[in-house]
Amino acid sequence: MVVAIDGPAASGKSSTAQWVAERLGYLHIDSGSLYRALTAAALRGNAPPEDWSPERLLRDAPRVTLGAEKHAFHALIDGQRVEEEIRGGDVTANVSLVAKMQAVRSWVNASVREAARWHDVVVDGRDMGTAVFPDAPLKVFLVADPWERARRRLVQRLGRRPTDDEVAAETDVLVQRDAKDAMQTLQAADAVLLDTTYLTQEEQVERIVALAHAVSHRASST
Repeated sequence: MVVAIDGPAASGKSSTAQWVAERLGYLHIDSGSLYRALTAAALRGNAPPEDWSPERLLRDAPRVTLGAEKHAFHALIDGQRVEEEIRGGDVTANVSLVAKMQAVRSWVNASVREAARWHDVVVDGRDMGTAVFPDAPLKVFLVADPWERARRRLVQRLGRRPTDDEVAAETDVLVQRDAKDAMQTLQAADAVLLDTTYLTQEEQVERIVALAHAVSHRASST
């Protein structure tokens, strides 16, 4: 069973997918963590980002793996957890450049498919339902108003209620990121569109879990 969750940056894909996986007893795969880990590995080298090429980046690919732990796969560099590093500002500023490279996307997609071969999984990213798992039984596309996405991201980052000026600045960043990632953020024709602007995360999770149960029940009765 594959539940594929797609959507733009800061739409809550990863946190929602992780919670859904826990509720269903599946494993969560955050495809974005692979792009981030490969970016982090490249940043550890001496070449500036403007000199990066797919060939150069993929030389580091054997160092980046997915390791299963509890309800999730985690991106590893040289076998070590690097969550704080891959969520840092330098990686965030350069990951879109890496994610645009088709050879890198092919490597990430193959890595995600391999991890999902023997497990029921909830996967999230930008093209999980279109390029990676086009036959997934359940595809969900999350959207939310840019202002709300910015507000949520800042609450998570700052641990407090952000000011309107802070939200406005972050909204501008997200809108620019959406433009950069537009070609990699496409909704599958058979995906369920879920606008989370006015939903709590718990409500998002409940709806996706209900959809997964309905799909599983339909599959078992045919």
